[in-house]
Amino acid sequence: MNAELAQIDFYRYPPIGADDWQYAYATAKVRALETVMLNRTTLSEAAHAEQFEAAAEVLSGTEYAVGPQASAGEIEEMLLARRREVRQLFRQLMSDSSILQMFLAREDFANMRLAVRRVVTDKPLGSGYSPEGTVPAEEFEEIFKQENYERLPEYLQEGVEAAVLSYYENKDIRQIDYAIDRVEAAWRIRHSLATDCIFCLSLSRARIDLYNIRTLLRLKAAGREEERFLFLPDGFVERDKFIQGLETSYEALASLFYATPYFELMEEGVRYLREKESFLALERGCEDYLMGFLKTTRVVAAGPQPPAAYLLMKETEIRTVRMLLIGKKNGLSTELLMARLGMWMD
Repeated sequence: MNAELAQIDFYRYPPIGADDWQYAYATAKVRALETVMLNRTTLSEAAHAEQFEAAAEVLSGTEYAVGPQASAGEIEEMLLARRREVRQLFRQLMSDSSILQMFLAREDFANMRLAVRRVVTDKPLGSGYSPEGTVPAEEFEEIFKQENYERLPEYLQEGVEAAVLSYYENKDIRQIDYAIDRVEAAWRIRHSLATDCIFCLSLSRARIDLYNIRTLLRLKAAGREEERFLFLPDGFVERDKFIQGLETSYEALASLFYATPYFELMEEGVRYLREKESFLALERGCEDYLMGFLKTTRVVAAGPQPPAAYLLMKETEIRTVRMLLIGKKNGLSTELLMARLGMWMD
C-alpha cells in the first residue's frame, strides 16, 4: 500500500487540503446557495405531514414545489431537473478538469454497469444511459454492440473486463457490481494521488471505509462470511479489521473499531440491526458521517472543496426530498421517514 495510505492521523474527519484562490468566485457562489438549502425544520415538517398534499404544501415555497395531485412521474421529472441544474453548475464552477473528471466518472461507471448487465443477460443494449458522464450517452450502445472498448477511457476498459470475467466465473449477476466497485474505488485512489487532491483522496478513502462497514454488517447478517474478498483495500481502516469483524461477535464488534472514527456509527448500526433487523440506522449513520465530512469544507476560504461538497450535499438533499414525497404518496409512516432523515444543516 502507498505510504500515504498507511495510517489514520485524524480524530473524526480526514484532511481536506489547503485554500486555492482561483476558486474564490466558485466558493462565494456556493456559500450563497448553501443558505437556501432545505433545513431540518422544513424536512421535519414535510415528514410529519399527514398526507402527500400537506407535504407538498410545506415544500411549495422551495425549488421542489409540485402540485397537490402530482404523480410519481411528475415528481421524478422535477427532481431530475434539479439534479441536472446542480451538476451543470458544478461543471461551470470547477476549473480543474482532473477534479471534474472524478465526479463525472460516477455516471460513466453507472452507465457501464447498465451496459454490462444488459450484455451478459442478452438484453437489448437500448438507451437510458446518463448524459452527464465523460462518455456521451448515445455512444454506449454502439461501443458495446461493436465490442470496441478502446473507445472508452482506460478506467472503464478495466471495469468492463473485470465485470465480464467475474460474471462468467459462475454467472452470478452480483459479481458485476462487486468487480466494478473494486475497479472504481482503486481508480479513484490512483486519480486522487495523481492529481494531488487531498480532499478527493480523503473522500475516496472514507467512502471505501463506509462501503466496507456496510459490507461487513450485511455479510454477517446473511451468514456469508466466506465472501470476505468483497472488502476493498486502501481505506483509512485496514482491510484485515473488517475480515476480523466477520469472526467477531455482535457484542464486541463496535469495540473492534474503537480506535477509528467509525465507533459510534458501528455501535448504533449494530444495535439497531439486532433490535429491529434493519439496516436503517447503518445507512443513516454512513450518510451522517459523509455529510459531517463535507461540512468541514466550510473552513476553506476558497478552493475546489466547497463546490464539490455543495454538489454532494445538494444531491443528498434531492434524494431526501424524493424519499419524503414518494414516501408520503405511498403511505410511509412519519416515524420511518424521521428515522431516515439523518443530519442536515440547521
